[in-house]
This record gives sequence, C-alpha cells and structure tokens, in this order.
Amino acid sequence: QVQLVQSGGGLVQAGGSLRLSCAAHGRTFRIYAMGWFRQAPGKDREFVAAITWSSGSTHYATSVKGRFTISGDNAKNTVYLQMNSLKPEDTAVYYCAATYYSGSYDQSNEYDYWGQGTQVTVSS
Repeated sequence: QVQLVQSGGGLVQAGGSLRLSCAAHGRTFRIYAMGWFRQAPGKDREFVAAITWSSGSTHYATSVKGRFTISGDNAKNTVYLQMNSLKPEDTAVYYCAATYYSGSYDQSNEYDYWGQGTQVTVSS
C-alpha cells in the first residue's frame, strides 16, 4: 500500500507560477512511476505529466509541455510539479498518482494510488 499526501496549489494570476508536491508513504520501494492528473468542473480527469522512478524519464501532455516540469526526489519519496506561465484553462483539481507497474502512463486507470487532490485556480 502507498499513501500519497499532496501540498501546494492555491490561487494565482495568469502568467504566475505554483508548485505542487506529493509525498509517498508506505511501500514506496515498489513504485514504478508517479503522475499528475487534473480535473476541471464538468470535465473528465486528464493526464498532465508523469515520471518513471528508476530512470527519471518524464512525459507531458501537449497542453502543458514547456510550461510545467515534473521532478522527483527519491530520497524523500516526493514528486513535484512546477507550473509556470499558468493560464485560466489550467484551473482544476490536481491529483498525484502512483503505480507499481509499467504501462500507459497517461491513462488514469493504470494508477493504483491517488492523492487527496488540491485546487489550482488561475485568474485572468
């Protein structure tokens, strides 16, 4: 079992920056990858970014590439999402997720464990 505890988020003006953190607790040694997803009101949950724990390789949704950066600190079992040049359309609840297995990193059903979610609101 893995427990994911998120922090960060909040309200920022368009063009601003925020950083989200997600700390993993429990059987973290089995984690293969961690990802960030987001869900806006009335919309489906969508992939934002992912990182594989062993290799450090990263993947991004087209909508955030070049603006968001995912990174991990293995010693702290923590993954971060640095969000720059934020836009109003980035407004959503952001969730971190973890999986023990390799697979389609951009599919939410590939992830077994989820954080509690954190609100990000970008004002225009």
